[in-house]
Amino acid sequence: MSVLTRNEAQTRAQLLDVHRYTVDLDLTVGEETFDSRTVIRFTAHAAGDTFVELKPETLRSISLDGQPLDPALLDGNRYPLAGLGPGPHELTADAAMRYSRTGEGMHRFTDPADGETYVYTQLFMDDVQRVFAAFDQPDLKSVFDLTVTAPEAWTVLGNGIAARTAPGRWTIAPTPPISTYLVAVAAGPWHSVTTEHAGLPFGIHCRRSLAPHLDADADEILSVTRDCYDRYHEKFDEPYPFDSYDQAFVPEFNAGAMENPGLVTFRDEFVYRSAVTDTERQTRAVVIAHEMAHMWFGDLVTLTWWDDIWLNESFAEYMGYQTLTEATRFTGTWVDFAVDRKGWGYDADQRPSTHPVAPDPDAVPDTASALLNFDGISYAKGASALRQLVTWLGEKDFLAGINTHFARHRFANATLADFVDNLASATDRDVHAWAGTWLRTTGIDTLTARTQDTGNTWTLGVEHTGDRPHRIAVGTYDHMLDTQSGADQLVLRDRFELDIPQDDTPATLPGRRPALVVLNDNDLTYAKIRLDPVSWDTALTRLSGVPDALTRALLWNTARDMVRDGELHPAAYLTAARTHLPHETDLAVVHGVLDFAATHIADRYTAPGDRPAALACLTSLCRDLLRRTEGLTAKDWEQRSDGAGPGNPAPGLRLTAVRHFIDAATQPDAIQDWLNDGTVPGGPELDPELRWRILTRLAVLGATDEAAIARELAQDPSATGQEGAARCRAALPTPEAKAAAWQAMFTDDTLSNYLFTATARGFWQPEQSDLLHDYVTRYYPEATALAERRGAAIAEAAGRHAFPAYAIDPHSLRLGTDALDDHELLPALRRKLTDQLDDLRRALGVRNAH
Repeated sequence: MSVLTRNEAQTRAQLLDVHRYTVDLDLTVGEETFDSRTVIRFTAHAAGDTFVELKPETLRSISLDGQPLDPALLDGNRYPLAGLGPGPHELTADAAMRYSRTGEGMHRFTDPADGETYVYTQLFMDDVQRVFAAFDQPDLKSVFDLTVTAPEAWTVLGNGIAARTAPGRWTIAPTPPISTYLVAVAAGPWHSVTTEHAGLPFGIHCRRSLAPHLDADADEILSVTRDCYDRYHEKFDEPYPFDSYDQAFVPEFNAGAMENPGLVTFRDEFVYRSAVTDTERQTRAVVIAHEMAHMWFGDLVTLTWWDDIWLNESFAEYMGYQTLTEATRFTGTWVDFAVDRKGWGYDADQRPSTHPVAPDPDAVPDTASALLNFDGISYAKGASALRQLVTWLGEKDFLAGINTHFARHRFANATLADFVDNLASATDRDVHAWAGTWLRTTGIDTLTARTQDTGNTWTLGVEHTGDRPHRIAVGTYDHMLDTQSGADQLVLRDRFELDIPQDDTPATLPGRRPALVVLNDNDLTYAKIRLDPVSWDTALTRLSGVPDALTRALLWNTARDMVRDGELHPAAYLTAARTHLPHETDLAVVHGVLDFAATHIADRYTAPGDRPAALACLTSLCRDLLRRTEGLTAKDWEQRSDGAGPGNPAPGLRLTAVRHFIDAATQPDAIQDWLNDGTVPGGPELDPELRWRILTRLAVLGATDEAAIARELAQDPSATGQEGAARCRAALPTPEAKAAAWQAMFTDDTLSNYLFTATARGFWQPEQSDLLHDYVTRYYPEATALAERRGAAIAEAAGRHAFPAYAIDPHSLRLGTDALDDHELLPALRRKLTDQLDDLRRALGVRNAH
């Protein structure tokens, strides 16, 4: 499939105005294909040649202005339109299109729980051509008028209000002008919960087998939706620009969610069928807020070309966290951002694949290269940059500039230059210079505190490595003995602001040097932080006594960065976690620290001979957390404080400890007893997620077999159960199990995107290195061939999940580096391999540093 280049898009945009698409889809013709008939009305400004994109199974007919054209002229995914005359035109295409099993185009899924079938579109970037003919680029906006024929028992959803006009026949209200990639259809026997808010219909939808779980959370989901909707209307002058707001939780979705106007699609793991923590519920709420922000930034005003994806994603990321904090019960969102998302940005920004938040247009020459930039830079770093901008500019001026941007470009397209000009119109500050240093550069600045005690005063200097300006807060903390508990706590002495580099000369401050000095104390900038030696000693010994969760998250991030940079021994991080997590009160911090300790420290940064000790440390820590949460009553679990309320955090903390204990277990006895009993002593009872988690670990340890997996699948024949079984089977430590899993991933080409990922996640296990050694060599050529056959979505999954991440050795690094010399490597796979190999190189460096 030919990718669209920026130059081609600019040429076509100068030639054409596109007015209306009339699309008729028939979803009743079979299980492999559907019918698509498209009429495009457009105007050519001058005589010229262009093309329309379409990737059909069969192009039955195509005509221009009533004159038939030869379907055989279709070249890959492009049909040439030669010799267009100036003036209005009408193009008609009639085709059979193929359903997808990889989450691209029109994805089709049959639920193993009840046999019901669902289809939905994901047309992002360049996949609209898998569903209907289009001039597929973001700056050729148009009105879309869709009709859909579906089985009579199905409900059809779309960007506008959908009405059933006859049995099995649906008409979707025409859209305002939107980009092709934002068109959405979802059809199937949906379970729906509907309401009305601010005069608009709101709905949430899922497949029928998840109905009880959606119903249990419907009040929370709709409450978050309403609260964010109202808060955005307080922030933005432009009202919500579409006629309805539906949120569909769809199966086997590749992303977290997609901002289709009026019909946001989410991965249906967000319909929780097992217990989750309040932090996980907060994550779902952030995604709801994020996608709603896109209704304005991305849908109402859309990027002109894909070099400006940060205009969509950074804005929605920032607004999602900020608005949720302001409008809902989830007031700790920036703690979660600091401990989870920010690390994603920091990691991405230190790899060879890093790029500016707003890259030079020449760096994004086509859609294939643009797809690679949906990463920690465009999301987490971009949101951090916007948070720093708001700190520097002030929220009032920031929102004034945003509202000017919406007013000037509503239902149109905009660029970085437009955005910066609109911000600059609301302030006297030099926003253009700020954008140059923050958005056009790569890498992370480092701010290091230098302190000296001079008796009755102390001095603070900031060593600044980097070129960006920063406005930060500095927090100073003193020891205080808690008379009731006898614990040594830290109390805030002062918090003051500094502008770096303007204020980085040493300052003399009254009193003795504090026990702890924290730069960027409220985490309002994007930079690595290094503490002075006295403060670092205090942090290692008193971190759990720091009063503010956001400060604790920042200190844990500092420790994380130091491990990755070879400045802190991985064992020291584990010791700090073992010391402080039993006293931590913020679930997001517990999540983040345990995840890093497990997936990076134990699995990658620790040498094989030291791994058992690392796992033992984690299981011991988890036992402490379980002891801390003993005595929970049935009422505690029923209130779902692990999820639905801001009260007692113990169930969520206990659930987190149970999960990590299972994953770190080196002996099967305890977790096998849990599985046999159907409960953890003292709770929780084992739900499907925990049962599959235990069975996966037992498979890794060689303590279960195919018969046990089959019995579990018979109890849980859901889609999630199918994935659990695939993961367990791939994790079995036998040559036969590994051969079968490898065949399924790299030869059969029948696995859906989710079953491929589940199999890959089970396959590579550090405990099975001898059994897996030969597969490391096979991975690179077979992943390359797989990506070429199955396309970008499977290529990304193969690079992310099927990569032999456990193999931290020079041989694996050399094999991967040689594979990158293949110039035909699919870009999606090349990017993932580049990142994975850099992480492998870093892991080797961490091991060698100690």
